[in-house]
Amino acid sequence: MNAYKEFWTKMFVWNATATRAQYWIPIIVNYLIGGILINVIEKIQGHSLEDIYNFSDLSTNTVAKLIALLVWIATLTVKARRLHDTNRSAGWILISAIPLIGNIWFFILMILPTTSESRWTLNQSNFNH
Repeated sequence: MNAYKEFWTKMFVWNATATRAQYWIPIIVNYLIGGILINVIEKIQGHSLEDIYNFSDLSTNTVAKLIALLVWIATLTVKARRLHDTNRSAGWILISAIPLIGNIWFFILMILPTTSESRWTLNQSNFNH
């Protein structure tokens, strides 16, 4: 679970690397936790998280959107660090904008092994700012 802790504590670190485990563990954990939490909240509310009927719904919706923004930022930076680990620029994230083929290509980039010839020599575990 150290990879998951680093996902949050290194949220604003761009110029380091992340191994496959440091990328995939938080991605999978966030997907599972997010899905479970949304389902539980929707069951408690009795309607979709996006439907707002009162102040309580508005508060829940606002908090959910803030959490989603934080997860998005942390995911963006870990993607950049993962690309750095394969000696690629963070600009490769934009390949996902190409429908279907871009997402497949980005997935392939995320599963590539670490390269020892990376321009970024510091792993996120060793990065202190």
